[in-house]
Amino acid sequence: MDDDLTEPQLNILLTTDEDDFRPVYISGNFNKWHTQDKDFEMEKIGNGLYHFKFPHDFVYPDELLYKFTKGDWSEVEIDQYGNRTENRSCRQHKGVRKEHVSKWRKNWLPFKPNFLPQVQLISEEFEMPQLNKKRKIWALLPHDYETSTDTYPVMYLQDAQNLFNEQAQFGNWEIDKKLAVMSEYKIGKIIIIAIEHAEQDRIKEYNVGKTILGNGEGKKYIRFITDTLKPFVDSKFRTKPERENTGIGGSSMGGLVSIFSGLMYPEVYGKLMIFSPSLWVVPKMNFSGIDFFEPHDTKIYLYAGGDESQTMIKHVKRFQKNMIENDFVQDKMKIKLSINMHGKHNESYWSDEFPKAIEWLFFNTKDN
Repeated sequence: MDDDLTEPQLNILLTTDEDDFRPVYISGNFNKWHTQDKDFEMEKIGNGLYHFKFPHDFVYPDELLYKFTKGDWSEVEIDQYGNRTENRSCRQHKGVRKEHVSKWRKNWLPFKPNFLPQVQLISEEFEMPQLNKKRKIWALLPHDYETSTDTYPVMYLQDAQNLFNEQAQFGNWEIDKKLAVMSEYKIGKIIIIAIEHAEQDRIKEYNVGKTILGNGEGKKYIRFITDTLKPFVDSKFRTKPERENTGIGGSSMGGLVSIFSGLMYPEVYGKLMIFSPSLWVVPKMNFSGIDFFEPHDTKIYLYAGGDESQTMIKHVKRFQKNMIENDFVQDKMKIKLSINMHGKHNESYWSDEFPKAIEWLFFNTKDN
């Protein structure tokens, strides 16, 4: 630690062994741990060399606690072995402080195997009376579920085949690994219920009502999750069953059926995780016909990639606007729109977004 009296403000000088195009930010107890705070973006002064000088009117806490990130907790500093680092601490208010980062996380990885969730097959053939079918359904329980007495929020996710299956045809979301990192960082613990899709009938089952894809069975499918699966899950596992602790989500057509789940049953689902929804299927989605008889506080995490299709971002922004402007829900609904201009319509981008969405929907009390 240097205490250079020629620096009347604290000047942090950072060196890093791994450098790339991503900017570096300081997140700490002075800015609510925000990870993309432009006021605390470091200036790059050379390859692997950054600095940040605190403004002269900065009010220092007794102990300055902070970490360096590349813009998100999925891209936070780690040590040379890939382990999480403890918060850095500083009590000086002036002079130069030299810091070093060995490596940075990328897409939340690496993960620690001992934090992996317990993956439990609920049933190979779970009865779906509304559709007269059977389905494979999984539960991902927190890693210490068996040794704790805690209760947990629940997220119901579509397309289980693509969520944590290493042999998935198009890659997978790696939600098990992402949940492991979230547990390690004490972001929060959650139960995920993963419902496999209907293979060749996937589109039909996720299609709600009469759309340009024809007549769908989506309403029956939503009733299955709401009336049959959720009561079973709440009786079998230690859940927090209230709407503010219950979410539903998915991507593409799975995102679309999740939107309708939240609209049909706002008293059941308080959190919606909607990735790259197939809104083109229902270009005239009409909210006026929905029964918002008693509106509820609802959080929607809405994600779209700029490299998915010509219309994806336009559709998603219009959906956001229509929802916000609806007289019944405008004061009750919080929508976070996340757009990755380089994002493609595939599992690896949804994988990166998954822990960000879960954190904001269920555990983020800093920035609602």
